[in-house]
Amino acid sequence: MPNQHEVRWSQLKVGVLVIVALSALTLLVSLMSGSTGGIFSRHIVVHSFFVNAAGLKPGAPVNLQGVTIGSVKKIIIVPGRELTPVEAIMSLGLNYKDALHKDTTASLSTAGVLGDTFVDLDSSHATGPPLANGDEVPILQTPSLSDVIVSSQSTIQQANVILAKLNTMADALGTSKGSLGMFINNPDLYKHAVTTLTQLQDTVTAINKGQGTLGKLVEDDTLYNRANDTITRLQTIVDEIDSGKGTVGKLLKDDALYNNMNRTAAQANRMMTQIDEGKGTLGMLTKDQAFRNKVSLTVSSLQSILKRADAGQGTMGKLLHDPSLYNNSDQAVVEMRNLLQAVRANPKKYLVIRLHIF
Repeated sequence: MPNQHEVRWSQLKVGVLVIVALSALTLLVSLMSGSTGGIFSRHIVVHSFFVNAAGLKPGAPVNLQGVTIGSVKKIIIVPGRELTPVEAIMSLGLNYKDALHKDTTASLSTAGVLGDTFVDLDSSHATGPPLANGDEVPILQTPSLSDVIVSSQSTIQQANVILAKLNTMADALGTSKGSLGMFINNPDLYKHAVTTLTQLQDTVTAINKGQGTLGKLVEDDTLYNRANDTITRLQTIVDEIDSGKGTVGKLLKDDALYNNMNRTAAQANRMMTQIDEGKGTLGMLTKDQAFRNKVSLTVSSLQSILKRADAGQGTMGKLLHDPSLYNNSDQAVVEMRNLLQAVRANPKKYLVIRLHIF
């Protein structure tokens, strides 16, 4: 039977072993929670309100730009909040306080498609004051997996409708219905297409051999030579014009035409100035009222004379309107013609030559 000294020594060893195990466990837990600052590090408690927890559970990590800086401590429902009734209370390591601001946003994300839900904080655009203990982190609402599935139901239904229509079209194509079905299943159309391609091939072959109009255009150098000669002549004409030769060249290069036009314009300008000053006939017509009155009186007198002549008054009127002058003139001409004919017929009767000798 062991004595009392041995029992005490055994109890001491057991106590030391328990203390060492607890210390190791504490160190291990501290190392495992190193991403949040350790269990002995200080924390700040903040909260956010979400529309739906979307699978978020207490103990879920809280990440900042992909780095875990804390965890979710509690999730409760606040009855007074209608739009965002789910409150998530988070504990964040104080050593990350400088990276957190009051305008930092929180959102719910999942690790992969079917992974656990966690809180994702974003401070990439935050510029406000530092986040304090008890502050509310505003949320950046992102659709959850269920929301994505619900919103994609209409797209899936539309895709099913399109697939059904495609199946109907495929069936119609297989039964030679419609234009496209006949195009695919009608052998006559294939024969026509082969015939057309053959004719096109014959046409291309004839063109390559220089046959026909297109063939000559492609193979015969005559058109090219003529076009080249024409371009050469045009270039010669352009060079001559540029050197001042010919009428067009002189128009472009000779200053005499410009000088003549300039002098003509100057003379026209002086003439217009004289007319505006009342000089010369045109100037008097424009500026002198007495001269204009005389011209107007003369024109009125001429108009009166023409009216009287048109009415048959006066000598000129009778000459224009009295037919007796025309008749007498016509009769005199007839008698003169008859006399000339008679003289030609018997000149001795009318022409008598007498010779007197003194």
